[in-house]
Amino acid sequence: MLKRIGFFLLTNLAILIVLSIVLNIVSAVFGINFGNIAGANQNMGSLLVFAAVVGFTGSLISLFMSKTIAKHTMGVQMITQPTNKLQAWLLETVHSHAQKAGIGMPEVGIYEGEANAFATGASRNNAMVAVSTGLLSSMNKEEVEAVLAHEIAHVANGDMVTLTLIQGVTNTFVVFLSRIIGNFVDRAVLRNESDAPGIGYYVTSVVLDIVLGILAAIVVAYFSRHREFRADAGAAKIMGSTTPMINALARLGSVPTEELPPAVKGFGIAGSIGELLASHPSIQDRIKALRDMDVRR
Repeated sequence: MLKRIGFFLLTNLAILIVLSIVLNIVSAVFGINFGNIAGANQNMGSLLVFAAVVGFTGSLISLFMSKTIAKHTMGVQMITQPTNKLQAWLLETVHSHAQKAGIGMPEVGIYEGEANAFATGASRNNAMVAVSTGLLSSMNKEEVEAVLAHEIAHVANGDMVTLTLIQGVTNTFVVFLSRIIGNFVDRAVLRNESDAPGIGYYVTSVVLDIVLGILAAIVVAYFSRHREFRADAGAAKIMGSTTPMINALARLGSVPTEELPPAVKGFGIAGSIGELLASHPSIQDRIKALRDMDVRR
C-alpha cells in the first residue's frame, strides 16, 4: 500500500513539474502572458491556451505512463520468458489475437487479485494486456480467451488514445469555464475593483473545478461504456462467435471482482456498475447486445 501511495504522489509531482515546464515553453515561444488569465484584464485567448495545456498535459502524461503506472500500482508480473504452460499459453493466445486484430504484440502480465483484466498503452503497437489470478482460476480456457480478445479489441480500437483525447477536451472546458465564471463572480458579484483577481475568483474556480469535473467525468464515462460494447463485439469477431464472450461475461457476473486504478479503469473487463459515472455497462446489457448481434446476423 505504501509503495502504491508513494508512486501515486511521485506521478502527480512529475505531472506538476512537466506542466510548469510546458507552460513556460508555451509562454516563451508564443509570447503568451499567463498572468492575465484572471483579473481586470482577463484575456480569453491566453486563458484558452492555458486551459488546453492544463487539460491535455495530465491526460497525455497518464497515457504515456499508463503501462508503468499499471505495472507498479497493480504489481503486474510481466511474462518475458514463460516458466510454465499457463504463461506460454497466455503468450500464444495474445499473439494469435493480436495478429487477427492487426496490431503489434502487446506485453503480457499477471497480477494478484479478484477476477479482472485490462489493457493499456500509448498506442496500438505499444500496449500491455494483464489478467488477474482470480480471473485465471475462475474461468475456463475459452472464457479467458474471450476476455483476452476483449482487451485486444480495446487496443485495436484505439480506446486508450480516444478516451485520453476526450478527457483532455473535457478538462480544457472545465478549466476554461470555471475561470471565466470565477472572474465574473469576483468582479460583477463581489465587486472586486482591483486589477488582480480576488478571493471570489479563487474560491469559485476551485468549487467549479469540482462541480464541472464531475459533469466531465459523466461525459467520459458515457464514452467508456460505449467503447465496452465495441470491445465486446470486437472480441466476438476475433473469437468467431459471440458465445465465448457471453459465457465469460456470465461467469464474471457470478464471481467477485475489484475496481482497477483510475489509469486503467476504463479498459478492464469489469468495472463499477453505477449509473452515470459507471465506466462499464451492466453485464446484462452487454450480454443482450451480444445476443442482438446474433439476431442481426
